[in-house]
Amino acid sequence: MPCYEIDGLRPVVDATAFVHPSAILIGDVIVGAGCYIGPVCSLRGDFGRLVLEAGSNVQDTCVMHGFPGTDTVVERDGHIGHGAVLHGCRIGRNALVGMNAVIMDNASVGESAIVAASAFVKAGMAVPPRVLVAGVPAKVVRPLSEQEMQWKVAGTQTYQELAVRSLSTMREVTPLQEIEANRKRLEFPEHVKPLIDTKPAETKPADTKPANGNKAGR
Repeated sequence: MPCYEIDGLRPVVDATAFVHPSAILIGDVIVGAGCYIGPVCSLRGDFGRLVLEAGSNVQDTCVMHGFPGTDTVVERDGHIGHGAVLHGCRIGRNALVGMNAVIMDNASVGESAIVAASAFVKAGMAVPPRVLVAGVPAKVVRPLSEQEMQWKVAGTQTYQELAVRSLSTMREVTPLQEIEANRKRLEFPEHVKPLIDTKPAETKPADTKPANGNKAGR
């Protein structure tokens, strides 16, 4: 992985964490046990300190940075979706930041909260624990259901397992020129699926009109 020292500070990466070879870590970056850092992430600890606590993940193309003297922190089991930007903020334990969301300076996301995809959490905002926030600027939408919080935990566990899988089986190869016969598929437990697929389908209201087009009861 490309790691760079600056002003005598070099990144620290736990031996059980996985950092994709295309990710870049600079300076005061601390990556805890079992973390996953995806392809093309940029973690620039050249002004402030960046901390990923144990079991957290930062997915493809995410950016972490902060002003001088600040800490940008993803607490234990934090989950940062593809393309998100974290700048001088704190993401609470077991919280999720959705794809392409932006969390600005001095903002905090409470424990087990979810920030929706493409949301903008403005500087200084304090997101309460266990709520959904969405929008530009982000606002509290509602409390999270138990099902949603369980879905989040399962998703983060999948990324913790991905760190182990990547450390043990990922390697650079030359691509095949043809698809193999009976090409296998990756296998996962049935509960690993988009949140929308975990919710019951909406039922349509019963049609009150009889076949001849007259109103019911007439």
